[in-house]
Amino acid sequence: MFVDILDDIGKTTQFFGLIFRTFLKKKLATREILLQIWNVFWESFPTTAMAGFFVGAILAVQFALQMKEFDALGYLGGLSTSGTFREVGPLLIAFMLSGKIGAYTSAELGTMRVTEQLDAIRCLGADPIQEIILPRFMGIILASFFLLTGGLFMSVLGGLLMGRVFAGVNPEEYLRHIPHILGLPSILGGVVKCFTFAFILATICTYRGYSASGGAKGVGRAVVATAVSTMICIVVMDWFTSFLSDIILRVANGY
Repeated sequence: MFVDILDDIGKTTQFFGLIFRTFLKKKLATREILLQIWNVFWESFPTTAMAGFFVGAILAVQFALQMKEFDALGYLGGLSTSGTFREVGPLLIAFMLSGKIGAYTSAELGTMRVTEQLDAIRCLGADPIQEIILPRFMGIILASFFLLTGGLFMSVLGGLLMGRVFAGVNPEEYLRHIPHILGLPSILGGVVKCFTFAFILATICTYRGYSASGGAKGVGRAVVATAVSTMICIVVMDWFTSFLSDIILRVANGY
């Protein structure tokens, strides 16, 4: 099993290298990239917005339960928003996107692979990496980044509404303490996580779809492998980015 995991990591890395070389050496299909960004964003924004809204609402409720004991509800907005931006929001929203964008892209590319559409493109003298894979890869990264960012801002709205309904915190007071607690390092950390998760999602789903084989059953296996691999890698990278940001902050502060 360990050997299979290393084999998958190696093949995925080689596949990314192929995409990167194509990006550097060949002309980009700009129109197709923009189309993919729009398709991914339009199809996934309602799901992402809903996920972000309820993530913020849940965190606001959980923080409010604890902060009532210390009579510190005025800081509810700052604490819940900071926690959402730094850790919980990017992780949970990325899970939602991996199940929607990742599974769809993997199934689409897998179907094109097993029905020999990608081979037909190659027979016509075109490069399927350049014409099919690269536009989806870049479209997923850019659209997922915007979706994750939008979902985080929706979490602020969810937390604000739940803070008002559940804890009776005035919206002005809720927003007033956010800049005091949610500093630039927290915002940058959330942005880095969004970009990292989008990159992982795009790499894994395009690789699994492109390498699918074995007919309809092989497409199903590719979709399942995409979901499992993406979620595991997102969790691991969430830990790594959190660990790395903590080290950077300690160094910056002279600890």
